[in-house]
Amino acid sequence: MTHAAPTRPRRVSPEEVLARLGQPDAMVKAKVQDRIDDYSRYFIAHSPFLTMATADAAGRADCSPRGDYPGFVKILDEHTVALPDRPGNKIADSFRNLAENDGVGLCFFVPGMREVLRVNGSGYVTDEPDVLVRMRTEAKQPELAIVVEVAEAYFHCGRALIRSRLWDPASQALAEGMPTVGEIAAAQFGADVDTALLEQTLEEGYRKLY
Repeated sequence: MTHAAPTRPRRVSPEEVLARLGQPDAMVKAKVQDRIDDYSRYFIAHSPFLTMATADAAGRADCSPRGDYPGFVKILDEHTVALPDRPGNKIADSFRNLAENDGVGLCFFVPGMREVLRVNGSGYVTDEPDVLVRMRTEAKQPELAIVVEVAEAYFHCGRALIRSRLWDPASQALAEGMPTVGEIAAAQFGADVDTALLEQTLEEGYRKLY
């Protein structure tokens, strides 16, 4: 039995997309702000988690999670926010991307809220002491921060979070039966990986968040 060679799904042109989706109404267009207003400020002050999207000069994209105590992102003024760089895997994809392409997109989440705050703009890395000291946590402050100059800020409707049931406590059952990080590493890097040692090392790292 022969199998046909796999084919790539058809690419839909921007014109076809607009023809199928239609244009957003005036209210949707009007919600896009060019600054952090009082409502965005309040949302950011309560947000313990965000995702940050960047891309390199060739357009290769990356999206990374960022999290800390609520309000870990600091608003420097209505057109500027700053994110602390907390200890992580040291891959530094976001830093490399921003050096080549300063475009950045943020999605802020507040647990229990269905809506998401989106902030788009341009970013760069700083070691400005006056910025870093505002991010001091657990008697430590970050070595670096990412400054985002805001071009757009607006609230995204809650349909995605409603459909995903993300805040439904019952959804946590989805984690049951998932492979552990040790099992994943053993499969990806070879059977000689000590899964128990890897998981122990990871847990120790989690206890040293700062």
